[in-house]
Formats: sequence, C-alpha cells, structure tokens
Amino acid sequence: MKKLKGKVAVITGGAGSIGKITAKLFLDEGARVMLVDLSEEALKSAADELGGSEQVAWCAADVSQSADVQQYVNQTVERFGKIDVFFNNAGIEGVVKPIEDYPEDVFDKIVAVNIKGVWLGAKYVLPQMNDGGSMIITSSVAGINGSPFVSAYITSKHANVGIMRAVAVEAAPRKIRVNSVHPSPVDNRMMRSLEEGFAPGHGTEAKKGLEATIPLGRYAQPEEIGQLVLFLASDDSKFITGTMQVIDGGLSVK
Repeated sequence: MKKLKGKVAVITGGAGSIGKITAKLFLDEGARVMLVDLSEEALKSAADELGGSEQVAWCAADVSQSADVQQYVNQTVERFGKIDVFFNNAGIEGVVKPIEDYPEDVFDKIVAVNIKGVWLGAKYVLPQMNDGGSMIITSSVAGINGSPFVSAYITSKHANVGIMRAVAVEAAPRKIRVNSVHPSPVDNRMMRSLEEGFAPGHGTEAKKGLEATIPLGRYAQPEEIGQLVLFLASDDSKFITGTMQVIDGGLSVK
C-alpha cells in the first residue's frame, strides 16, 4: 500500500530542489500536493515537471506575509478538502559576511522568511490539519552548530528548532507530529551561492573544501533529504515527534 494514499500535503519552497523532489516522492506514494513558492513561473515549471496532473496544485505566496500564508492554506482546503502533511521548507541563505559587515536589511529578510515564515506556516496550517498529521520543518546542520560569516542564517536555523519543539508539544494532544530535518550542505543552487560567497570566483575550490569537512566526503543530494521527509510524513514515523533528524554525512559529529 502506498505510504501517503489519500493524504494531502502542503510544501513551501515547493519550486526549489528539495521541495520539488519531495513533492515527487509524495505523489509517487499517493498524496495530493499543494506547492507554495514566491515565483509563479517557477511554480508552473515545477508543476509541469511533476506531470501537471490533478494531484498537483500551486499557490504563489510570500511566506513572510500573513495574508499570503492564509491564502495558501485556504486554497489547499478549497482544492483538496484537508491538510494531512505540512513540509514547512521555504528558506533563504542571505550573504557571506563577517557579523560586523553583515547588512541589517539582509538579516531582517532572513528573519522574515526563515523564522517568521516558518512560524506563520505553523500558526495557520495547524488549525486546518487533520488529527494524526505530520509537520516537518527544514532546519540545517546550521541549526546545530556555529559557522563563521553566515550569522543570520545560523540564527534562523537555530530558531527553527525552537519553533519545532514548541509546536510539537502543542500539537501532541491531537496526535500531530512535528519534527525538523537538519541537512548538511546539499548539492543545489543555495550551495552554489554560498560557495561563491566564501570564495568569490573560486566556487569549485570552495565546494571541494566544504566536502572535505564531511566524513562521507560529499554533499547531500536533494532526494536523500526528500526520502527522510517522506519517512517523517508517513505512518512509518508515527511515534516520532519533537526530534531533530540529522542527515549530514557525519558532519555534526566532528
């Protein structure tokens, strides 16, 4: 039997690499999926890549704006009738700068998307979520450790853990599970941006250096993150809540 047969999932950051591959995994397991992202064009492209079926819908939204969050929640319920799974995944990386040079407006934007956006998602999705559902928040190994020159991102990903833990306790009486996933660097657009920030003009060398810090010797692949999210979304993890699920090739044990 398919693991998400009859379930409805909302995925923020749905047009990005992790969101899109997770949507594919959910669809393959029988779910219907609402993709949420900032760009209509990117969402249309993602929906087409996923087959353009009646099982996929999309909503362009700024996750840091309350009205937009309520809109994607309402559109999901209107289209599919319910919400069972919420992959609270949207996030941005900011820039690479020492804290004394870090632009305050960039810090504010990261707080708005990575912290407020996750909090608003929980605030408005939870009342519409079926009892026994699952919420998965994308944090990072940056939510466990410290790293230089990305103070805003580090701050936001630590905050994601606080949101996860608070909501896990609040949602437990309804048997709704809430967990966070903590990837190492993932082989995607975000890391290309950070590599260039760490070593302008020498991104390839930066990637090699970062991979050398990971005991398994490479970045994670988006599908590997998606497989963990699928596990947390399904009843295979029905007694797991309030946890930080690390998927980092051993990086955090060093």
